[in-house]
Amino acid sequence: MFLVHTLPLAAVALLIEATVGYPAPLYHAIGHPVTWIGTLIAWADRTLNRPSLGDMQRRLFGAAALVLILGIPGGIAVALTLALPAGPIGFTVLALVAASLPAQKSLNSHVRAVADGLDRGLEDGRRAVSMIVGRNPAYLDEAGVARAAIESLAENFSDGIVAPAFWLAVGGLPGGVLYKAANTADSMIGHLTERHRAFGWAAARFDDLVNLPASRLAALWIVLASLVTPGASASASASAVFRDAGKHRSPNAGWPEAAMAGALGLRLAGPRVYGETRVEDAFMGNGRREATSSDIRRALRLYRVALVIELAVIAALAAGVLLAA
Repeated sequence: MFLVHTLPLAAVALLIEATVGYPAPLYHAIGHPVTWIGTLIAWADRTLNRPSLGDMQRRLFGAAALVLILGIPGGIAVALTLALPAGPIGFTVLALVAASLPAQKSLNSHVRAVADGLDRGLEDGRRAVSMIVGRNPAYLDEAGVARAAIESLAENFSDGIVAPAFWLAVGGLPGGVLYKAANTADSMIGHLTERHRAFGWAAARFDDLVNLPASRLAALWIVLASLVTPGASASASASAVFRDAGKHRSPNAGWPEAAMAGALGLRLAGPRVYGETRVEDAFMGNGRREATSSDIRRALRLYRVALVIELAVIAALAAGVLLAA
């Protein structure tokens, strides 16, 4: 049974990354799989996204680019999986590589930096939040910075952690790598700018599709974490998900954002400014808008409990299939 190998791989990869993250010396020496994929995407964008093409041609070239962006890293992951010997050594190598795909430790650090920055002053908070969100920090007051950090935490919990773990559990290292390539493509070319509106259409729609299961799971983990996290409300979290998640302009982001908003008694999302463009969106949750650095730290506590729940569920499923095999 395939899951006999992939579920333990997902569990061990999450455990390794939560413990040591991606070591800085390794990053400085060889980069990171996301940076390698990013180099490929940038090349495809420069080569295939020609201003002289019409929208339909750009969509076709964008779809072809997505095939390359998925096929090359995915093919390497398949080749590595087949080349490694069966047994503990091969599994260990796969787990170490797979541990580069989720981002539990770095997400915690980046969001905590926003709380620390706000404690020093608004400008420090704006600088810190600009590292993790695309909106214009100049338009954010203290509450706006705090909400942006919490929204980013919720959304990145889904697409930066739950989704890689889900696709590792389903498809092993190739599944995790294919997901990471798709998600990186969306973050680089899946924008509604004039340059990428047509070319990045396939990348954006494919990323929406592959994130559907993870966004729902992320909301579930947050609701469950709210049951055992002091100061969080599981009933309000679940209510916000059922009431608000489907109103979000994204088919996925609303689920973890609504769960986080309800759990913490906040009202997240709503109208925001990206660059100089105001984006209208529905509110997630019906609590207060005046978030603070303390709320960021509350969100981080809830996030860490959700990580433990996710790992425990995957480990239990892995143990179950191993015993049944």
